This record gives sequence, structure tokens and C-alpha cells, in this order.
Amino acid sequence: MRTLSFVVSCSLAAFAVTGAACSKDKAKPTAKAGPATVSVDELAKQLDAKAARPVDANGDKTRKDVGFIPGAVLLTDYETYAATELPADKAQPLVFYCANEQCGASHEAAAKAMSLGYKDVKVLTAGIMGWTEAGQRVEKL
Repeated sequence: MRTLSFVVSCSLAAFAVTGAACSKDKAKPTAKAGPATVSVDELAKQLDAKAARPVDANGDKTRKDVGFIPGAVLLTDYETYAATELPADKAQPLVFYCANEQCGASHEAAAKAMSLGYKDVKVLTAGIMGWTEAGQRVEKL
């Protein structure tokens, strides 16, 4: 009887392991890809070449206290901005930013732009704080 229990237990264990291995082979649905990121230096080069448009997802207080990148689109709100606030050309490269690496407003605003059909959307993860710390020029409200 013990032998039978041992065989049954081993069979169940082997089945569980095999089943787990098979489930790993199944294709998992992939999450929708988020926007690519750029560094301060990369964005500065793109702006010098007029190859991207910055999009500020900060509020007015940050824009007054810290500033914003010259030429940036100033969104009214990172979650509820109107599509008409963005450039009409959906192929124009856009780089969204907010305060710093801990802020998620730029990612949310960029995701909305992507859902609106914008093709070339990136995020400056360093935000305006990283931009100013790197000695880049800003404007203030």
C-alpha cells in the first residue's frame, strides 16, 4: 500500500511540475508598450536640431518656481488635456516631461497622446528638475 501511495504521490508531483513547465511555454499577452525615454543630453540635441517638441505636464506652480523648457507645449492638465493642445501633426516627435524621476504625470500624458494616435512619443524621465540641474535653459511664467 505504501508503494502505491508513493507512486501516486510521485505521479502527481511529476504532473504538477510538467503542467507548470507547459504553462510557462504558453504565450502570455504582452502589456502595451509605454513610451521610450530620453536623457537630458539627447533631448537638448534634438531641440537644437528642431527634431522634437517638448511637452510640459507640470502645473503652473512648478512652471513659476522651476520653469519650463523653451518652446514647450504647456498642457492645462496632464490627465484631462484636450487633444487640440497638442500639435496637429501626429507624426511630430513629442517629448513629455514633468517634475522629476518620481513624478508620473509625463508618462500618463504621453500615454494619452499615444492613445490619440501620436506616433513618436517619448518621456524625459529626469523632468524639469534634471533639465535645470544639467544647466539647461528654462523660461518661467
